[in-house]
Amino acid sequence: MRTARWCGAAVVALLASTVAACAPGTPDARPAAEALAAALASGDFGDVPLAADAPAPAALAETRAAVVEGLGDATATVDVGDVTLADDEQSATARLDVAWDVPWTDEDWTYAATAQLVRDEDDDAQPWRVRWALPLLAPDLTDGERLTVRRTAAERGPVLGQGDAMIVEPRTVHRVGVDKTRVAEGELDAAARGLAAALDIDADAYASRVASAGPKAFVEAIVVRDTDPSYDVAALAALPGVNVVADEVPLAPTRTFARAILGTVGDATAEIVESSDGAVVAGDTVGLSGLQRQYDAQLRGTPGVQVAAVAQESGAQRVLLQVDPVAGEPLRTSLDLDLQQRAESVLAGVASASAIVAVRPSTGDVLAAASGPGSEGLSTATVGQYAPGSTFKVVSALAYLRGGLTPDSTVTCPPTVTVDGRTFQNFPGYPAAATGDVPFRTAFANSCNTAFIGQRDLADQAGLLAAARSLGLEPAATLGFPAFLGTVPDEADGTAHAASVIGQGQVLASPLGMATVAASVGAGRTVVPRLVTPAEGTTPSPEATTASADAPELPAATPLTADEAAALRDMMRAVVTEGGAGLLADVPGEPVIAKTGTAQFGQDDDLRNHAWMIAVQGDLAVAVFVGEGDYGSTTAGPLMRAFLAG
Repeated sequence: MRTARWCGAAVVALLASTVAACAPGTPDARPAAEALAAALASGDFGDVPLAADAPAPAALAETRAAVVEGLGDATATVDVGDVTLADDEQSATARLDVAWDVPWTDEDWTYAATAQLVRDEDDDAQPWRVRWALPLLAPDLTDGERLTVRRTAAERGPVLGQGDAMIVEPRTVHRVGVDKTRVAEGELDAAARGLAAALDIDADAYASRVASAGPKAFVEAIVVRDTDPSYDVAALAALPGVNVVADEVPLAPTRTFARAILGTVGDATAEIVESSDGAVVAGDTVGLSGLQRQYDAQLRGTPGVQVAAVAQESGAQRVLLQVDPVAGEPLRTSLDLDLQQRAESVLAGVASASAIVAVRPSTGDVLAAASGPGSEGLSTATVGQYAPGSTFKVVSALAYLRGGLTPDSTVTCPPTVTVDGRTFQNFPGYPAAATGDVPFRTAFANSCNTAFIGQRDLADQAGLLAAARSLGLEPAATLGFPAFLGTVPDEADGTAHAASVIGQGQVLASPLGMATVAASVGAGRTVVPRLVTPAEGTTPSPEATTASADAPELPAATPLTADEAAALRDMMRAVVTEGGAGLLADVPGEPVIAKTGTAQFGQDDDLRNHAWMIAVQGDLAVAVFVGEGDYGSTTAGPLMRAFLAG
């Protein structure tokens, strides 16, 4: 064969870029090749000039459809490359560059095919015709082979804690359920109900699931951790019709470990599949909630893809494209395994919603963010919104320091104070020795409501908001995970302003927010809490925002100064040495500074108390919250002591 020239006068201009398909006076073969290329991409062979011995266009369309059916939603583009004329000018070859956009990967399946064309001198309209061959559909394709695409899930990335300690990693579990191949049909209902009774689950619902499953189905009832002492897996396996299947599932060290924050992993829901734009398919393991969901794209990695030609009779296959899966990137968190588990242990017996949050002042790392069983799955620690009560007096004290007070300034602590007709008083049992004219430090240590309200003219509502932001209580913070720090109205007067001063009214904070306040005092600067460090180049889903993202835009916060923090630490130490946190005085280790808090909520005939305490010991700042308790000192205090002394 030889390379022919382009017909006509354009030969000189085009020789350098494209090989010609005809000699002078020879019809161009390229249009026939282009018609074939279009048909191979679309499956419609109606416009292809076929050689006499080729199957009919409809038959070719059926052949192509059968061959590529296993490629699913893959689409092809076919471009015509060089068209080369034979020496006798009666035949030609055309290079076809084929690219399949294969699902689940950015890597196209590409190959080159060679089309054979023959001259038809009797047809001026179609001077070139295409010889059909199966390899035009795939390299070396033979009769009876079909193309398939198979997806291989990537290994899910782990969730790590402080020092890259493993938190969530594959752990052995036992899937327990009725195996319908192990029991006669007439005994299926009894087998299902027997297992349901042993597991204390809804017998009617489970029996219905078993009955509606396929004749050889394994109908899972529960997944049990390998080390879970709550279940006797061997005894369950001995029940009629029950099978136990070993598996590995991404799990935290314990069933409760930071569950409300980390979330869960499981089979992709229909909604997740639909919203993934093809990245997730039915049967994939994905994050269903929490950080697992928000950072799912990072954690799940990139699936592997294999395109193969499979012989229908023998099942033999030839791999035509192999894209290996890429494991997910680890998600690094600041959680300390020991402190998180200690916090959860301390809260284990608390009936109402509760939380313990520990922050490292020097870095802002959230070392523990535990929500008690009474929180019923809500992350009270990070998104709870509650009146902070007298723990907010740390904020008010900063505003008053900026207004001219010092810890030694004299303030008046009367039994009551009236603002616009509303009477405020101190908590029952307030020590008489701390009433009257006392140092500001003493009023703070004993949490004198009336003294703080009496000094309210030193800081208006905007001043309180500014002080709160200086201590890290930032209403518009975006932290990379669902979090609410706190909100303080920027405008209020009269009784509303008086209530704000003592952490009630419209002032709200989360345990994370109040731990951040304590951490800022301990660090001597405004602390921004951090819990997650996303992998470089990854973007979390929109859920990873702050719960107060609708807060108005605010100017940059005024930084907390070292002198302001030192004065606050002085007064918080007095809470331990002469005030309501005396039970922390003998906690081993560095001296503890603290602030108690009690906030009333509910109606007049059903008033209840939120109990709070915040504390700093060395490079550890802690907030303890109990949704319903007595007082900060008596309810939250013992929990704080147990956590710090642990």
